[in-house]
Amino acid sequence: MFGNQGNMANMMKKVQKLQADMAKLQEELKTRTLESTAGGGAIKIVVNGEKQLVSVKIDPGAVDPEDSEILEDMIMAAVNEAMKKVDDMMAQEMGKLTGGIKIPGMF
Repeated sequence: MFGNQGNMANMMKKVQKLQADMAKLQEELKTRTLESTAGGGAIKIVVNGEKQLVSVKIDPGAVDPEDSEILEDMIMAAVNEAMKKVDDMMAQEMGKLTGGIKIPGMF
């Protein structure tokens, strides 16, 4: 009986350490930046781990006053790809901590 309580206490310590490690990793990942491009590099988007736009660079050659829809589409594509990269980075890094086990609500 006491052996089971010892195992449970040990498991709880491991869970608490995992939670602390995950919180620390999440904070660290917020400071990372990821870059995405579209239109052959005409649009460059940089986002951070909190999915906030850090910068947008547009090659002047990509700006056609007669056809702003192409520019809008390229920006949207680059932003969406950057956000996907953030999700992928978070999942990959958290997977390293959890051994690949998906924990609902964490990432």
